[in-house]
Amino acid sequence: MTTPAGTTPAGTTPAGTAPAGQRRVVLLGSTGSIGTQALDVIDRAGERFSVTAVCAGGGNLELLAEQALRWQVGWVGVSTPAAAEELRDRLAAGCPAGRTPPQVLAGPDATAQLATLDCDVVLNGVAGAQGLRATLAALEAGRTVALANKESLIAGGPLVLAAAKPGQLIPVDSEHSALAQCLRSGTAAEVRRLVLTASGGPFRGCRRADLEAVTPQQALAHPTWAMGPLITTNSATLVNKGLELIEAQLLFGVDYDRVEVVVHPQSVVHSMVEFVDGATLAQASPPDMRLPIALALAWPDRVAGAAPGLDWSQAQSWTFEPVDNEAFPAIELARAAGVAGGCAPAVYNAANEEAVAAFHSGACGFLGIVDTVRTVLERWLDGEHAAAGDPRDIADVEQAQLWARRQAAAVLGIG
Repeated sequence: MTTPAGTTPAGTTPAGTAPAGQRRVVLLGSTGSIGTQALDVIDRAGERFSVTAVCAGGGNLELLAEQALRWQVGWVGVSTPAAAEELRDRLAAGCPAGRTPPQVLAGPDATAQLATLDCDVVLNGVAGAQGLRATLAALEAGRTVALANKESLIAGGPLVLAAAKPGQLIPVDSEHSALAQCLRSGTAAEVRRLVLTASGGPFRGCRRADLEAVTPQQALAHPTWAMGPLITTNSATLVNKGLELIEAQLLFGVDYDRVEVVVHPQSVVHSMVEFVDGATLAQASPPDMRLPIALALAWPDRVAGAAPGLDWSQAQSWTFEPVDNEAFPAIELARAAGVAGGCAPAVYNAANEEAVAAFHSGACGFLGIVDTVRTVLERWLDGEHAAAGDPRDIADVEQAQLWARRQAAAVLGIG
């Protein structure tokens, strides 16, 4: 399998010949929630974008093949090698006469390889820490990265920041997109604090004791957003907001003691920036991921009609309340991991991914998810790893993640 960087894949516009102003997009995680919404944005934006490649895990080959043929991409990636033959058959069968089917890359390195293609923007919508290699590959190839895969920044923070040039890393999360927009209104020295908003998830207002018997079905019933199972579960535990707290610090360089979280169940105010003169600027819009996706693809420009705006003719109320850190300790655990630095955020994230998988398989209760993360993080910070410093390379990050997964499995009794 060869690295596609610098080639002109069959079926795509050769480098440098795209219509003036058109941005070429490589879409990683194309069959997931972010990926399908990104293609909707691209579809409705006319000639503003083209799609160079799509890539997915392989769980929905029918949709992946449909996307590849619809957008006439040159390359398709699938991380499951066993799915490659079926994918090639689908592409060959559906490709119109006279057109060459897209080339297929398969295996664990396919995502990272496609991230180096000649394009303008790589949208990384891969789920979980497995997206780190693709983020680093895209940055090192000089591509702008629209980052929906927050876990890659969290796990490989120092490595990602070292690889990213100014303006090369654009957030897709609605909260961080909101912060980026608000920060246009002042200098770094004028920022007092960042305020991330959280919907509170399906269990807002519950006490810890109320969460003992939560089922996976209940945890996946998010009141506002439609997302994949990992991020939806993370939203129920507020681990997702803990990850976003770390992401905000890494993206914007604001100290952890100046990054706060407030519960806003309407999910209309996506985040806020408070400035030193007492002014607070907020970005408000209906809860629709197409807006931050479009802005990330076109940054720093906006895409007209990307998503509906607010209806100011209708009465509405927005409420804000503090986080219940006793019932939902995940945010403060994330803050501790972020302050510790090094690979501690990677440990936090990997332990959580292992515990979430155990929860959905019936091997762990809902409260056991964050309890497991706490135990594993404490072991990391109290052990010989505490003084390890920043990771030297991706192998250090992956070793820390493997350690965390093994520790989590042991805590859960499934190792």
